[in-house]
Amino acid sequence: MLFISCVVWLTACNNAATNEAKPADSTAAPATAAAAPKLEYPYKLKEPYANWQPGDQQHAVNVMKALQAYEKGDVAACMAYFADSVAMHFDYLDTKLSKDSLQKFFAAQRSGYTSLEVNMNDWESVISENKKTEYVTLWYKEKWMDKKGKADSIRVVDDCKIVNGKIAELDEKIQHFPVAKK
Repeated sequence: MLFISCVVWLTACNNAATNEAKPADSTAAPATAAAAPKLEYPYKLKEPYANWQPGDQQHAVNVMKALQAYEKGDVAACMAYFADSVAMHFDYLDTKLSKDSLQKFFAAQRSGYTSLEVNMNDWESVISENKKTEYVTLWYKEKWMDKKGKADSIRVVDDCKIVNGKIAELDEKIQHFPVAKK
């Protein structure tokens, strides 16, 4: 009786494995074979869509190391991650700076804070399908205390264009938080 039970059990297991291994009905159309509808985008691009792909995660690490060095007040260490010339796009600022001028700019900006804290929300490293354009985007909250003792914070989105492994463009978007109602 035990022998017969084992044979039945083994046969059932073998049939289940055989059924799982059988290919799907070849007459059924695969889900990916259906043609995607042509999308009509409401805006036109000056250049064709880059079809962004996942990028080099080391670039994300390097951009975050630059931000962390700035956060800690080590502007010299921050500069190691920047190219010799950097396009800067900030609120009320749109310029291109040499690395020396950028270091002076960052040092002056950072010297206005007694403390600075970055709380990272997310990041993404992407590269265009043709492999010619790379960006790292960071989403974070920045909190600080200025030299007058005033605390403040903002939400930040940084888009960093990467050229030859260095930050060649820093495009920063910020959102101020509403003043708390009393």
